[in-house]
Amino acid sequence: MFTILPIKGYIDQIDGFFCDGIHAGLKANNALDLGFIYSDTLCDVEAIFTENKFQAAPLKHYLMYEKDFKTNFVLINSKNANALTGKKGIENINTVFASLPFELTNPIMSSTGVIANPLPVEKIVNGAKTFNLSAKNGENLSKAIMTTDAYSKTSMYEVKLEDGSSFKIGSVAKGAGMINPNLATMLCFICTDAAVPKEDMKEALKLNSQTTFNAISVDGDTSTNDTVLLLTNKKSNAYNKEAFFEALRMVMHDMAMLMVADGEGAKKAVAFEVKNAATYEEAQKAAKALSNSLLVKTALFGEDPNFGRIASTIGASRITCDEDKLIISYNDVIVYKEGEIFFDKEQEAKAASVLQNDKFKIVCDLGVGTYNFTAYGCDLGYKYVEINADYRT
Repeated sequence: MFTILPIKGYIDQIDGFFCDGIHAGLKANNALDLGFIYSDTLCDVEAIFTENKFQAAPLKHYLMYEKDFKTNFVLINSKNANALTGKKGIENINTVFASLPFELTNPIMSSTGVIANPLPVEKIVNGAKTFNLSAKNGENLSKAIMTTDAYSKTSMYEVKLEDGSSFKIGSVAKGAGMINPNLATMLCFICTDAAVPKEDMKEALKLNSQTTFNAISVDGDTSTNDTVLLLTNKKSNAYNKEAFFEALRMVMHDMAMLMVADGEGAKKAVAFEVKNAATYEEAQKAAKALSNSLLVKTALFGEDPNFGRIASTIGASRITCDEDKLIISYNDVIVYKEGEIFFDKEQEAKAASVLQNDKFKIVCDLGVGTYNFTAYGCDLGYKYVEINADYRT
């Protein structure tokens, strides 16, 4: 048995982890734009990255390390993605690390921002030289890694095991736009003092990503920099596989839901629950199609329960489906059932009322099997266009 308790605060509450964020001149108006995570002992590290074929220089730099390397330092900058920068992008990362006056072991860099601009090496080096590696300022770090985010994204839990031992796990992340299943324009850094075996780290990340980061969509675009890093210094000497997998799932789910809710002007966070599909893959395919559909997203923005768009999107996904078995509902308000339309004025008003909420679910029971999958998305409105039209300025 084990207990998982949410706790307030940032990753600096975890024994042996330190962090901070500063202004290095990448953003205007003295906004924080450069941060770090430091461990006073070496950490095992695992990562999952974007499926975009044009992976950014920081990802390529990470993959150049030997298998099962350990690290004690992560450097994170915003405003510049260091993507599509070729060999020079990797050279610039090496220059940055070689210029810092700290004892670093296999340091990792992570970047977010505008694609296809050279990394501002001098600004980053000058800023990083001012780091205090004994700082514990998770709030500053959470702000420094933001781009179009409306708010910082953090999550923390303490896991208490049956033998009286315990460990903590927490995360800091950014992500609001270019969010698509198969990760998103997101950086997520998960730290723990759990004594996790290396092989369990990889398994847990891969397993939990399928129902969290790989199940969300804001706009259907997949970035070049998407990164989820899991770091453990094992200082607690405590571990239980079931407890760790569940706590990691909870952290990743928290981060994914915060990203969807912050979807660059989004007002609605929506769960698309596909039930009773013929296969798990088809349930997943249909749910993700719904979360990606621009017609569905704009209907959500207009608070219009246009269930025809829901049905059309499912059919267009080319999965096994039958209109005489399909049931569509907004929360528990049924609007279509097995070939019959339940959409008189009273029922439409009830469905529209559901869409006025900040959070709700759209349930599609296919009635052709036993497999389920839930994807998560949001509405898409004027603010999204405004933000992305002016992104480079």
